[in-house]
Amino acid sequence: MRIPFACMLLLLLSAAVLAQPNERYKRFINQHINNKMTNVKKCDQEMRNRDIKTIDNKCKETNTFILSTNKPVKAICEKAGKPFGQMTVSLQPFPIIVCELKSDVSSTPCQYSGKRLTRYLVIGCENGFPVHFDRDLVNLPAHFEN
Repeated sequence: MRIPFACMLLLLLSAAVLAQPNERYKRFINQHINNKMTNVKKCDQEMRNRDIKTIDNKCKETNTFILSTNKPVKAICEKAGKPFGQMTVSLQPFPIIVCELKSDVSSTPCQYSGKRLTRYLVIGCENGFPVHFDRDLVNLPAHFEN
């Protein structure tokens, strides 16, 4: 059986598109992955450098930075996580820094205070990629523990 060249090309292009990280994943990385942030006092700087704001360009009230590289976080959407409602929960805790707004949402520059914690992550996944940070949990729900 011969497959027409156009169909073969379409299949290859489709596979290439699916293999590439989408825009939501890239945004997730910018907004939440930071393996070099070691100081909670860097919240102002990181939020500003990464241009993290609300859709209407105001200060975001809270943002969580996961102190990890992309690979372990992406693995939550694959084998290192379990379904948790419409989201996925990590089976291992991650170090995080939670940046909370100290100033008014419309004031400039935005000023944040940070807290370093270790938590399980609840994220939204799309096509095997993390695209939404939902929340963090102190403890893994009992039905997930080994």
